[in-house]
Amino acid sequence: MITGRTVVAGVAGNPVAHSLSPLIHNAWLAKAGVDGVYVAFSPPADGFRRFAEGLRGGAVRGLNVTVPFKEDAFALADRLSPRAKAAGAVNLLVFEADGTIAGDNTDGEGLLGALARQAGFDPTSGPAVILGAGGAARGAATTLAAAGSPEVRIVNRTLARAEAIAGLADGVAFPLDKVAAALDGAAVVINATTAGLSGQAALDVPLGRAPDHAVVMDMVYKPLVTPFLQQARDRGLRTVDGLEMLIRQAAPSFEAFFGRPPPQDVDVRGLALAALEG
Repeated sequence: MITGRTVVAGVAGNPVAHSLSPLIHNAWLAKAGVDGVYVAFSPPADGFRRFAEGLRGGAVRGLNVTVPFKEDAFALADRLSPRAKAAGAVNLLVFEADGTIAGDNTDGEGLLGALARQAGFDPTSGPAVILGAGGAARGAATTLAAAGSPEVRIVNRTLARAEAIAGLADGVAFPLDKVAAALDGAAVVINATTAGLSGQAALDVPLGRAPDHAVVMDMVYKPLVTPFLQQARDRGLRTVDGLEMLIRQAAPSFEAFFGRPPPQDVDVRGLALAALEG
């Protein structure tokens, strides 16, 4: 039920129709009995700033921000959390009543939680390889470096973008045609691109160069088992899916929007899996 006091929050991306964030947050809201609603917004690719500026004042309490707007959100925020500053990207905006906008980045928290939950992964166990150089890669790189990864390697088609993120994490940049070298000795390999998302081309990475103990993660969750993860499974490697990261980064966002942690007795993963299967 929507009332005159309903707190509105949402997710902004382009594309965003595939997002499971509304399902997750609204399931939590219903269980908690909170007068709130969480919806999806799809600003034009060049119109995020105009869209978000119009939300100043708190008519909409906050936004999760996804591809391709995380760096735009960083530039828009009036105040940034330390982890958002470190990443140079924002996936959470809160619109305060005084007209200011606070920016945070919960991607790293979601990343580490997913790796621990599904693979028992310890960031200090060896080098981390991150594929991509967008906002998600920024959050992953700085988080893994802060968590004690001995080396963070960024692989991207455009070397200059990889170098920019590597600089944030005291890491090493590799062009895409050198990805095989980047995989040598890797403890974890993370796809932080949209390659493999339903309707998009799959990621072509020679996982045969990765060690047998490597963990492979894909931030894409639709499909749940991307071609990249299937390739890793065919090699017998441990895998971590993007849905687990989505759920774990959503929890602190829910608290920021609605003033309380999400209820623990809701099987949001089960609900999300049923939606993916449907």
